[in-house]
Amino acid sequence: MDPCILPSTGFDPSLLLGLTAVAILGGGLSVWAARRRSKRSGVALAVPFLVLLLLAGSQVTPPAASAAVACPPAPAGAPATGGGTTAPVTFEPGSAGIGDPYYPLDGNGGYDVQNYDLDLAYDPATDVLAGTATIDLVATQNLSAFNLDFDTRDAAGADSIVIGDVRVDGASTAFSLASTQISLVTAQPVGDGSPDAVAEPPRTELTVMPATGILSGTELSVEVDYAGVPITIDDAFGLGGVLHTPDGMVPVGQPRAAAVWFPSNDHPADKATLTMSMTVPIGLDVIGNGVLASTVDNGPTSTWTYVMDRPMATYLATAVVGDYDVQTTTVDGVTYRDAVAQSLYSQGTLGADARTALDLNPDVIAYLSSIYGPYPFTESGGIAVDLPDLGYALENQTRPIYGFIDEPTVVHELAHQWYGDDVAIERWSDIWLNEAFATYSEWLWSEDHGGDTAQQIFDDTYSLDASDPFWSVEVADPGAPRLFDNATYYRGAMTLHALRLEVGDPVFFGILRGWAADNAGGNVSTAQFEAYASAAAGTDLSGFFDTWIHSSVKP
Repeated sequence: MDPCILPSTGFDPSLLLGLTAVAILGGGLSVWAARRRSKRSGVALAVPFLVLLLLAGSQVTPPAASAAVACPPAPAGAPATGGGTTAPVTFEPGSAGIGDPYYPLDGNGGYDVQNYDLDLAYDPATDVLAGTATIDLVATQNLSAFNLDFDTRDAAGADSIVIGDVRVDGASTAFSLASTQISLVTAQPVGDGSPDAVAEPPRTELTVMPATGILSGTELSVEVDYAGVPITIDDAFGLGGVLHTPDGMVPVGQPRAAAVWFPSNDHPADKATLTMSMTVPIGLDVIGNGVLASTVDNGPTSTWTYVMDRPMATYLATAVVGDYDVQTTTVDGVTYRDAVAQSLYSQGTLGADARTALDLNPDVIAYLSSIYGPYPFTESGGIAVDLPDLGYALENQTRPIYGFIDEPTVVHELAHQWYGDDVAIERWSDIWLNEAFATYSEWLWSEDHGGDTAQQIFDDTYSLDASDPFWSVEVADPGAPRLFDNATYYRGAMTLHALRLEVGDPVFFGILRGWAADNAGGNVSTAQFEAYASAAAGTDLSGFFDTWIHSSVKP
């Protein structure tokens, strides 16, 4: 897209008007309750609108952008030059990607999200999710257009979610959609002629094209109305996105997850706060991030509102819906909201085992706080889901999700609340800063609680033969498809233990504690950690890190 050119979307809003003619099709779906929100007028999640959008989803694709037109005049207040003349102001589209070479279409350029406000309703009978996402952002350049990641289309090109309207500061705005297939092998965009199978779904960019240019520094509120069935991700890393259960849904996944259920700047480099309201059939539970601010009984439905008031990477957001055994306790000022899928209790000891593991949460938080410093949030807990094919746990902020659960896994995911959540990575190649710290926390817990010592676990792992593929992964740059290789976790943890031996316990544990405190709420890189550790140790550790994380051979 050329500077100062605003293409027209070609989207035909008359489609929505035509759909109202068959409104009777939606009768009886009581989950879509009319509600009021403090930031805008009442939002009626009307049955006809939502059901018909879904019916249209596999048939309606916004056409390609029409011929570009010149930018409108620059907004009032543009900078002026001497002599009374006004300097020309150039507006350009934000980039379709935040600049991460591993996943070049993840995230977007030109703005910084401050807050997401999701006002949604979900019906487990149809898996339809519908409502409005409001994104408060600040422009970081003069924008003619900007993108949001919103994976609404499947790999075959059908619309699984249909967008009804996009508004910027309350005014309906032109928009377009463009999808790029992602390799199931490399996790990268598929090039021309590539033989790779494609992941589900492709990466879809929602381009928002305001009527006038937006000056850098401008605060905007962007609203997106949508309805449809969120797609389950099947990519190089397995299942993720929104996984559907008999009684609800589980939004979970890494590195992609958020963009299948709400439009977002889907990269950990752009953290933001989140308010999530979810309306569901009465009797079902909703478990989200942060504080449960309210629950409202609407009769046939209930509305649950969660507020995450500390910045959060988008992939950590969740809104688990279903029938759960939920227990809430408060210990040392931290509120624990622990949920176990009711269906697990009918599967031998799975339910009881999950509850026993989640009951460890306060003890684990207390232990980790003694090493890393104060727990960064006021809320904690965990969600044990009934998804046999999930195969992993994830550190969703304040409420980890467990596809499987045991004591070491609880320690791992809660350690991520410091390293991975509160202190997040700048680029996905820095992932070892998340996983090494969480894995080494397991080792420290084991040592403190009568299990193998950290040294014993280190020695056992180091005994792997030098020819083992484990040593071939460069921890600080594993490559996009090997992001979650075992070496990221275990060689990364070995690096921390080797650092402990290199600098001694007082300096080492000072590094861990200071790293969490000095970078709280922010984003970090491998280079920053190397510099931080060297400064704390009072010596240049570049040779040490070259050996342990910048090498693809056994140290």
